[in-house]
Amino acid sequence: MRNLATGAITGVLCAAPIMALQGMAHPWSGVYALGAGVVVAAVSGRGRTNAAVVASGGVLIGVLGWLLVPLTLEPLLRGDLPTWSAAAVLRTYPVLVADVLHGGLTGFLLALLPAANRDPRPARPERELARIVIVGGGFAGVNAAKRFERLAVRGVPLDVTLISDSNFLLFTPMLAEVASGALEPTHISAPVRPAVSHTRFRNGRVRKFDAEARVVHLGDELVPYDHLVLAVGSVPHSFNLPGVSDHAWTLKNLTDATRLRNHVVRQLETADNEPNPTQRRRLLTFVVAGAGFAGTETIAELFDLVHRVAHYFPGIGPDEPLFVLVHSGDRILPEMSPELAGYALERLRARGIRCQLDTRVTAATADGVTLNDGSSVTTNTFVWTAGNRPSPLVGHDALDTDSCLRAVGMENVWAVGDCARIPDPDGTHYPPTAQHALRQGRAVADNIAAVLRGRDPVEFRFRTLGMLVALGHRTAIADIRGRRFSGLAAWLLWRGIYLAKLPGLDKRIRVLIDWLLDLVFPRDIVVTSPDGVKR
Repeated sequence: MRNLATGAITGVLCAAPIMALQGMAHPWSGVYALGAGVVVAAVSGRGRTNAAVVASGGVLIGVLGWLLVPLTLEPLLRGDLPTWSAAAVLRTYPVLVADVLHGGLTGFLLALLPAANRDPRPARPERELARIVIVGGGFAGVNAAKRFERLAVRGVPLDVTLISDSNFLLFTPMLAEVASGALEPTHISAPVRPAVSHTRFRNGRVRKFDAEARVVHLGDELVPYDHLVLAVGSVPHSFNLPGVSDHAWTLKNLTDATRLRNHVVRQLETADNEPNPTQRRRLLTFVVAGAGFAGTETIAELFDLVHRVAHYFPGIGPDEPLFVLVHSGDRILPEMSPELAGYALERLRARGIRCQLDTRVTAATADGVTLNDGSSVTTNTFVWTAGNRPSPLVGHDALDTDSCLRAVGMENVWAVGDCARIPDPDGTHYPPTAQHALRQGRAVADNIAAVLRGRDPVEFRFRTLGMLVALGHRTAIADIRGRRFSGLAAWLLWRGIYLAKLPGLDKRIRVLIDWLLDLVFPRDIVVTSPDGVKR
C-alpha cells in the first residue's frame, strides 16, 4: 500500500512540470496523473534497482494510457465509437507526448527511491533452522516461499527449499492467449529463482513423500523436512472416456499451448490446398469440451487466431471454419452470474461459435468426437478442458485438510492450491483458483511460523475478490465484488488486473508490447515444431 501511495504522489508531482511546459492543463489531468503513478508503481513492484527498465515500463504505460483515455474512453463518453484512425492519432499526438514523458519520468523517479524500500537479505540466526520443503512451483508454492523469506527477515529460524519440475512460474490466466499467438510463451512465465532468491531451489520431479520418515524422494535423493508443504496443482482428467486421453489436446502448460497453436496453423496450411470437402471439414472444425473459464477463453481465442490469419489462406472461405463448444451443463460459465453467463453465450453465438449445452463428449478418435446424444463431430482438433484432478503425487483425489491447511492424518504436512480440499465457512470447499492459491500460500507460511513459535495456527478465510473471463475480440465479462461489467470495459479490466498480477516487471513490459503489437499487426503463422504430436 505504501508503494502505491508513493506512486500516486510521484505521478502527480511529475505531471505538473509537463502540463506547464505544454500548456495542457485539463480538469482530469490530475486524476490521470495520480492513477498513472499508481499503475507504474504497481507494475514495477518492490525491490526496484534498474532505473532504465522501470522508466521503459513507465513509457509503455504512458502509451497504454493514451490508447485508453483519449482514443477510447473519451469517444465513448461522447457517445461515439472509438475509431483509432490516423486523424484521431494526429489530433491526440500532444497527449501521447505528455503521457510518454509522464510515464517515463514517474518510473525513473520511482526507481531512484531509497534502498530501504527493497527487501533485505534474510538474516541467518544461529539457532537451529526448521527445514521447510515446498513441493510445487505454482502460485501457492512460490507465494509460500516468498512469505517464508519475509518471515526469515523477522527472525523466524527457517531453511526453505522449493522443489518444482519447471524452473518458472506460469501465469495461467494468459495461457489461452499463448495458444492463439497473441502472446509469446516466455512472456507469461517468470523464472522462479529471481522471485525467491533467498530460497534453495531444486529443479526436479518428486516421485513420492514419506510422512512418517519425513522425507521426499527427489529422483534417487532423499530430502528431509520438518514441515512439508504440498502445492503440486492438478493435471487433466479424462474420466476414462474412450480415446480422450489419446486424441484430445489439453491446455495446462506452455508446451500444451504452443503445440495447440502450431497444430491449428498446420490445419489451415493443409486445408488451403485440400480439394476433398470431407477432409476440409475435418481440418477446419475446432471442438472444445468444457465451458468453464478455460474452455470458454480457449474457444474464443482459437476463433480469433483463425480469423486474424485467414487472409494468408486464400483457399479457405470465410464461412468454412467451424467452432464448437460442448458443455454438459445448462449454461456456460457456471461460476459466473446467470446474467453475465448469458451475455457470454450471446456474444460467442453472435460470432458464429456453436455452443451445445446439456451435451457431453462420450468418446474421441483421431477423426472426431462422439456426443451423448449419439451424434458425432468430425474434427482434427479436439481440446479437452472439462476436467482436472490433483497431481498423482497426492493420490487419486485431493488431500483433505483442516481449516488451518494441515493435511488430515499426516503430521507436519500441509496442502494448498489445486491439490488440496480446503473447507470454507459455508460448509463447502474453496475453489481451485489462482487468487485462492496465492492467499493459501501466504497463509500456510504464516501458520507454520506460528507453530514454530509455539502458537496455534489460524483458520484460512478468504472471499473471492472477483472473476474475469475474456471472450475475444476486445470483449470480456467481469464480476468484481458483486459489481458486474461486460464488453469493452470488462476487457480493459481483465487486461489491467492481470497485467498488474503478472510476476516480474520485465514480463509486464513484454506482455504490454505484445498487446500493443497485436492491435496493429496480424498474428504470426510460423510453425515452430515439425511434428503433430498432441500430448
